[in-house]
Amino acid sequence: MTNKPATAIQAPFRADHVGSLLRPENLHEARKEFKEGKITAEQLREVETHEIKRIVDKQIEVGLELVTDGEFRRTWWHLDFMEHLNGFEGYVPETGYKFDGVETERYNVRNTGKISFNPDHPFIKDFIEFNEIVGGRAVAKQTIPSPNQFFNAGIRDVNIYPDLEEYANDVIQAYRDALHAFYEAGVRYLQLDDVYIAGLSAPDIPFNDGAYSREQLIDLALRVINGVLEGKPEDLVVTTHLCRGNYQSTWAFEGSYALIAPTLLAKEKVNGFFLEYDDDRSGDFKPLEYIPNDGAKVVLGVVTSKNGEVEDKEAIKARIQEATQYVPLEQLCLSPQCGFASTHHGNKLTEEQQWEKLKFIVDVAKEVWG
Repeated sequence: MTNKPATAIQAPFRADHVGSLLRPENLHEARKEFKEGKITAEQLREVETHEIKRIVDKQIEVGLELVTDGEFRRTWWHLDFMEHLNGFEGYVPETGYKFDGVETERYNVRNTGKISFNPDHPFIKDFIEFNEIVGGRAVAKQTIPSPNQFFNAGIRDVNIYPDLEEYANDVIQAYRDALHAFYEAGVRYLQLDDVYIAGLSAPDIPFNDGAYSREQLIDLALRVINGVLEGKPEDLVVTTHLCRGNYQSTWAFEGSYALIAPTLLAKEKVNGFFLEYDDDRSGDFKPLEYIPNDGAKVVLGVVTSKNGEVEDKEAIKARIQEATQYVPLEQLCLSPQCGFASTHHGNKLTEEQQWEKLKFIVDVAKEVWG
């Protein structure tokens, strides 16, 4: 596969966004009522569908060429997808994830059997309905967790998978089958969200049991992603989003991309990298020098989704210009550093501020790239 295949769409777009959007209050209320048994699953789905239609219209209104469903049918950015693969289940652990100053709501997945893609995975039906709502007015973007999220400590059952290689090979095959299923459902723009890879560049690797060296884990992560992408349809654009955690405006870890750049930024065969660059925790742009010219696009996440203050336009333009020291301008794009609601709780800003941020990104992109 070439680094830059001829694709039907030119994603990622100059003005793009990571995926999740703030859930409106009536959706929070509907989900609460469903948990309490006051409404049916069908009634909850009706509320979700109504709100997805609204945010699709709004994304188009602010000028975006892509739209997402805001992840409105999910509770978590990753766990809802993971728990519906064969060989996994969701459960409530004793503790949540540790973030800066906060512990998350307690929920996770665990390995219960051999992993494979579930052909009845609910995300397939969800995308088909979402794509019908979009109706060709924009590009419908699908987001799922990276296969590397299955390598966090404590997820693999060593009694089921004593051999890490066998586990990795089954994860790769499950995701190959997933990509095929999404493609058949009409997906042409797919994003793999990858907190795990970003963590491999942190001073202390998070969510890790220490059984393998950093170098071994980086090499494995590259092999997993490229294994999944091997033989993918040429007109399926696949990007990845590298994030350091996003929970109610907090973060999980810090560190630049320097330690992973020579391997993952240089050799990962995706069409684009969404990179978090909204504060000092992310380091500088120097690791971008490893991305091949005319290779993957770099989507600069220099606009924060963690608060509602709209950035200074000239400052953002200056950041983009700074990045051109390492990547040509025509290879760059602009987005928020993460979603606005990676979990159903959402970040600490208003929905109005969210739309202002997305409109701001569209406006800056027009001025920079025309």
